[in-house]
Amino acid sequence: QAQLEESGGGLVQAGGSLRLSCADSGRTSNTLQWGWFRQAPGKDREFIAAISRTGGTNFADSVKDRFTISRDNAKNTVYLQMNSLKPEDTADYYCAASTYPLGLRNAAYFRSWGQGTHVTVSS
Repeated sequence: QAQLEESGGGLVQAGGSLRLSCADSGRTSNTLQWGWFRQAPGKDREFIAAISRTGGTNFADSVKDRFTISRDNAKNTVYLQMNSLKPEDTADYYCAASTYPLGLRNAAYFRSWGQGTHVTVSS
């Protein structure tokens, strides 16, 4: 089972960039995709992006022109590069792993979750 730990959150001004990291120290042989989700205060957790074991990617429409996702297989780490950040990107960001294939975005398909890292974008 995946054991995930996020890092890289912080405070950034609007228009700036951050890179989030997700280290997977657990058993990854059954994982088919790693995803990023976020949850803003008072809102539901929403899908942001995912990457498959073979490098395929999937993005929410709200971020697809600004965020990229990548994976370093040697380090078992997934990255979320966030550019052109907006105040509405402010949220807790979570990394998750799934034994279901890329394209299944619902959080219910992701069984392993990190503790989250907070991102604040100031206007």
